Amino acid sequence: MATGTGAFETGLGTSDPAALLNPRSDGEPATERKAGPIRRSLRWIRWCVTGSFSIASLIVLLALLTAIPILQLIAFGYLLSVSGGLAGGAKFRDSLPKLGQAGQIGLAMLAVFIAALPTQLMTHWESVAALINPGSNQAAMLRIAAISMSLLATGYLLWAWVRGGRLRHYLWPEPKRFFRQAWRPSTWASAPDHLWDFTASLELPRYFWLGLRGAVGTLIWLIPAMIIIAAFRNGETGLAGLVGFVSLMLLGIALMYLPMLQAHFAAENRLRALFEVRTIRRNFRHAPWAWLGAMVCGLVILPIPLYLLKIEATPREVVWLPCLVFVAFILPARIAEGLALRRARRRPLPTGRWATMSRWMARLMLVPVVGIYLLFVYVSQYTSWDGLLTWVQQHAILIPVPFLGGT
Repeated sequence: MATGTGAFETGLGTSDPAALLNPRSDGEPATERKAGPIRRSLRWIRWCVTGSFSIASLIVLLALLTAIPILQLIAFGYLLSVSGGLAGGAKFRDSLPKLGQAGQIGLAMLAVFIAALPTQLMTHWESVAALINPGSNQAAMLRIAAISMSLLATGYLLWAWVRGGRLRHYLWPEPKRFFRQAWRPSTWASAPDHLWDFTASLELPRYFWLGLRGAVGTLIWLIPAMIIIAAFRNGETGLAGLVGFVSLMLLGIALMYLPMLQAHFAAENRLRALFEVRTIRRNFRHAPWAWLGAMVCGLVILPIPLYLLKIEATPREVVWLPCLVFVAFILPARIAEGLALRRARRRPLPTGRWATMSRWMARLMLVPVVGIYLLFVYVSQYTSWDGLLTWVQQHAILIPVPFLGGT
């Protein structure tokens, strides 16, 4: 008996969950059994489906925030934190913070949409019946059915949310538990606290503050772009053209460092880090080709196709739809920049003749990369809905929004 009691206490104290669920018959904690190929395949499929849905939910939520003034800074702060987290040493699987919470919010939004369909159908039928025969009994019955469906759906969703809001809670309402606990005030008393804890776990004020400082610092780097807007606002030439050309060159130099400076700023969480060019130049020497690849992704491959969506403004009611595409393209760019800076920070400084040649080759190739990006920005001032404002509305380094406002 003493041996069995000691083994039971050891099982409770172990950190392995499998040891608590599967105690062995000889009194020793059980080790986790190796999963078979079928179980591993099911786990992999579940992981892929859950991860894909969570990423899609995250992109939708960021797009909705991007379409709302002021709250755009939360989305921008999140994008900065993605690159900053990777630059600070985070693993790739942890590159998207709050992904689990985004999946829960997305699942709740999907559940609300599905639960509202019967009510919408009944409401539509009620309006049709009232149009055909005003004041008829059929219209009144359909109205009562719509109200009943709405109350039933609301209660169903609230019961699922109070139990945790996971997929199994939506699929199975646990009727026995409902009739046993739903009438008790204690079942619902903790719901506001849980909702507050979940909202606080999103850290929206932190992302807003990070995005606000990042936007201010980035706009300081974009002072040459503001000079270009002022020089060509009235369509003047001559001296204005010379000033614009010099400002364009200065803007090109700034863009060679700005994406990595933003990742460095987010990793250090200091506004001054956004202007530590010497640190970034030293980092470049450690991984020039990774740097070049990130710049190609962040300034050419991913942001340039988005300028096609800036030609015609979208109605305000659906302004979040182009934002959805913008966020989906810019998010991988931020990941690439964070990975490049992380590699540069971890890798020792290469030495030798080949390392020197490699750095200079990467520097020379950065020039056409930035030049191609500036060419598209220059052309977009004639094709974009916002005109000259596109110079300070660059989605590759600022908020991923197509234009300042809809039609």
